[in-house]
Amino acid sequence: MIIALRFLLILGGGVLLFMAAGFLSDPVGSGADFGLVIEGAHATTSARADFTAFFGVSGICYLWGALARRADPLIIGAALMLVALAARLLSLFIDGSFEGFIAPIVFETVFGVLALIGAAALPGTKKRRGGIQSAL
Repeated sequence: MIIALRFLLILGGGVLLFMAAGFLSDPVGSGADFGLVIEGAHATTSARADFTAFFGVSGICYLWGALARRADPLIIGAALMLVALAARLLSLFIDGSFEGFIAPIVFETVFGVLALIGAAALPGTKKRRGGIQSAL
């Protein structure tokens, strides 16, 4: 079970890094896939920076958690996905639905829950000796 979970987390991390690479290399094209119209240098740099950071950090957290068998990076990845899900649901309530609105909700739910399951199933961070914790 743990092997299958780690495989899914690695696969998910790869998907997220692929999305980050898409925004890094082609923010206009990748933004269009998200329903964004990116025009001008300000919008291009914002999309390149923000989406690359979001998907890149998420992907790294999934890979790090799965490969190192650590729960703490997976909690960060789950938080990113679940905050995005909460904001999407709020926007759905405020702005209404659109064609294809289910896919990103399912994506963020599956990825967020997968990371939470991984964080619960994999070992947590080991306490280290030294540093400020031992001084307290």
